[in-house]
Amino acid sequence: MSSRVLAVIPARGGSKGVPGKNLRAVRGYPLIAYSIAAAELCPGIDRAVVSTDSAEIAGIARGFGAEVPFLRPAEYAKDRSPDIDFVMHLIQWLREQEGTVPDYLVNLRPTTPLRDPALIDAAISSIRSRENATSLRSVHPLAEPPQKMMGITDGFLTGLFPSDPRPEYFNLPRQAFPPAYHPNGYADIYLSRMVMETRSLHGSRILGFVTPVTVEIDTPEDIVYLEYLLERAGHPLLEYLEEHFNPFPGDGGAAGETTR
Repeated sequence: MSSRVLAVIPARGGSKGVPGKNLRAVRGYPLIAYSIAAAELCPGIDRAVVSTDSAEIAGIARGFGAEVPFLRPAEYAKDRSPDIDFVMHLIQWLREQEGTVPDYLVNLRPTTPLRDPALIDAAISSIRSRENATSLRSVHPLAEPPQKMMGITDGFLTGLFPSDPRPEYFNLPRQAFPPAYHPNGYADIYLSRMVMETRSLHGSRILGFVTPVTVEIDTPEDIVYLEYLLERAGHPLLEYLEEHFNPFPGDGGAAGETTR
């Protein structure tokens, strides 16, 4: 019998913005371990698979309890490779090797490490309850709407929405614009059937799932801020890792060895 919900954790080895990002030690544990822990603690997820092109990442991910049944081909792990590539590769591998595909794929990017497993579970329940949805994307509210942002042309600031008829619309108070939301990678959910039929991840009816503002790791400074948040307030995922696994040595040595 197939698993109805599979978490896929994409973790290629060639990050440029933050070199070695997926294995960067954060409070003693590699960044990827936080997403693996979130999948493990979410009751609505049946299994967690890491899709990576790196043998090192694969070994460490297994140490923290994830499945890594294959290495992703290099052509699907380039800087500009779209998400549809690794998702289609996963689906095709499951069909060929296991003869079945889960109904839902939950994308848990390591770059959004601090998740509440109960909130992921709520996202799964949300899309299951909306039969007309073609996917789900997690978002959080923007402090300022995009209409108040600016571009630069020939050194001069310009508005990004020239079709807005209001004079100097970008100087209006934020309340003059509709609420806007930023996709944050907390939990994006795809319907395997729709992906296979359309070769598209999201389709035309993307269910919005609003989460609290969350940390996303795109720069080295984001890692510093993440460390600060964890030192100041802790997090249930860090507590789970500390309870069940030895600290990450940062060199791949004994990473993920269980303490149980």
